[in-house]
Amino acid sequence: MTLENQVRIFKWVSILEGISFLVLLLIAMPLKYIWDLPQMVQVIGMAHGILFVGYILGAFLLFRPLQWKLSTLMIVCASSVLPLGPFYVERKYL
Repeated sequence: MTLENQVRIFKWVSILEGISFLVLLLIAMPLKYIWDLPQMVQVIGMAHGILFVGYILGAFLLFRPLQWKLSTLMIVCASSVLPLGPFYVERKYL
């Protein structure tokens, strides 16, 4: 697989991870805690968890090929826990 394809896949994972996080925070969590409907948290939470793991794994796999500094890798990983962080990473570092 070429570096270009790896970066393209990571961009998609980054975008999907960011969207799943926002859906989890803004839709699923209010449904659970305000209207007592926990089902969406289970579904979206699982999808977000898988995408989160894929995002972190992708960041570590691209660390050397993209010649990131260790500080850049830490920023990319730390951005995964911020609601809009993956979108920032996708624009700035990819």
